[in-house]
Amino acid sequence: MLFDQRCKSCFERTYQTLLAKHTTKESQRIAFNNYFEQVMADCDDLSTPEVQRLLQHKLQDITAMDDFYSKEKWQSNEVALALYPLWKQRVEQAPDPVNLAIRLAIAGNIMDYGANHTFDVEDTINEVITKPLSIDHSMQLKGKIAQARSILYLGDNAGEIVFDRLFLETIHHPNVTFVVRGGATINDATMEDVQTVGMQHVANVITNGFDAPSTILERSSEEFKRHFAEADLIISKGQGNLEGLYPLHDNRIFFLLMAKCDVIAEFIGATKGNCIVYNEAVAANQGRELNSLQQAEGISVITA
Repeated sequence: MLFDQRCKSCFERTYQTLLAKHTTKESQRIAFNNYFEQVMADCDDLSTPEVQRLLQHKLQDITAMDDFYSKEKWQSNEVALALYPLWKQRVEQAPDPVNLAIRLAIAGNIMDYGANHTFDVEDTINEVITKPLSIDHSMQLKGKIAQARSILYLGDNAGEIVFDRLFLETIHHPNVTFVVRGGATINDATMEDVQTVGMQHVANVITNGFDAPSTILERSSEEFKRHFAEADLIISKGQGNLEGLYPLHDNRIFFLLMAKCDVIAEFIGATKGNCIVYNEAVAANQGRELNSLQQAEGISVITA
């Protein structure tokens, strides 16, 4: 997915906040703002995560800082870990533990300082577990989990990964590789975060070898590419991974996310705030099944 100019205002808001927080000199702010406008004017061939990476590297150079969200990531991990015992018990007692664990993993996706500057995890959880998913391919996902010899799970944000851990504990799959970013980017999880939340106890943990807030296969490490090629099932969390991986049209990928902006919601055919479990092959099959049913009943089909 190439950069959408509607993302500019979101980037402006994020980086002006970071500039105010981490710079003291007017010359630093001027240098970054000039670079920002240059990137915005010349990013037609880049994806949104690639644009994000360019901006973060420039700010890192200007401020001599590597991780702008270290405090927020620590806080997110602490908040989620405090909720973990309660939801672990509720998942174990649920009529359908896997279904509840999937919804909790999606609810955790709200913990995103790139898209939201404030959020309430507990309110989001209560909302997500009680309303229907906008796109719901979770039944097919459960079937694929049961069949898969190996699962590649692509993580997203710090804090959120606690609920990913609960999901993996619930499915009890013996061969899961959990993937984090290759370096600090927004509040996305890195190796330090997964060690903090104990992910290493339920999965093999690796990085993708690249510090964009996404999974961009051609820029990833050879180790990650090998795991990606060999996986029977790929579970992708969050908007950033969707942006990087959807263009591959890989039927092994199930996207689990909350649509936190109009651009992504419009792209996936949902409404902002909707929660989604999406697989391209399942969507295509359901479309064919719907068309066949309509034709059999003599109903005309109009597609936009």
